[in-house]
Parts: sequence; C-alpha cells; structure tokens
Amino acid sequence: MSLIVIIEDNEQNARMASKLLKHAGYQVIVAQDGEVGLTTVFENHPDLILLDLGLPDIDGQTVISLIKQQPEHQHTPIIAFTAWPEATAHSIAQAYGCDGVIIKPINTRTFAEQVTAYIKTE
Repeated sequence: MSLIVIIEDNEQNARMASKLLKHAGYQVIVAQDGEVGLTTVFENHPDLILLDLGLPDIDGQTVISLIKQQPEHQHTPIIAFTAWPEATAHSIAQAYGCDGVIIKPINTRTFAEQVTAYIKTE
C-alpha cells in the first residue's frame, strides 16, 4: 500500500483529500504545517507528497528544497496542491521543482486518479 503525505494547513481540504485517498486504498498522513510536514516526510518515507505551497510557517519552495536535499527523497514525487490560478500554479510549481500540480478545489470523482498518475511504481 502506497503512503502519501499531505502537507496542507486548511483542515477541510486536508480531510477531504485524505478521505478520498484512503477510500482509493492509500495510506495517508496529514501534516498541517511545513515543519511537521518535513518531520513526517523524513520519518515515514512516503511514495508521494501533496504540498500546499502557501503554508503558514515555511514557504513551499523551502519545504521542497529541504526534502530534495535528502538523497532518499530526491525522487519522491512532490505535487503542488494549490488554489492558485492554474497558469500561475504550473509556473511556480515548475520553478520550485514540483513533479506536478493539482488545483483546488478538487474534483472528488477524479482526484484519486490524478494522484495515482504521479506515483512511481517500481
């Protein structure tokens, strides 16, 4: 079972994403800020990270940089999980080194499939 870490400060968004992914068979851990998110990623070695780029404590670019500095996480997909306008989100996500973008609000019918498309299978 693949593990996904969701780093999201909006409790409603985190709860909905977690519920949908668990229903799709994923193990999910939610962190509500960047510091807890980093600790969670480093301790649990997820298969994918959904990252809100606008966190209250650490900006998304810093979170991504700190994760990618760790050799064991260099190839872990990090997906920007954002409500920014789509063109802006894609531009920023690419500049930050994200592997993809999922725009909020999510489509509850297709969200799990969107996430699955980013998980690397061995």
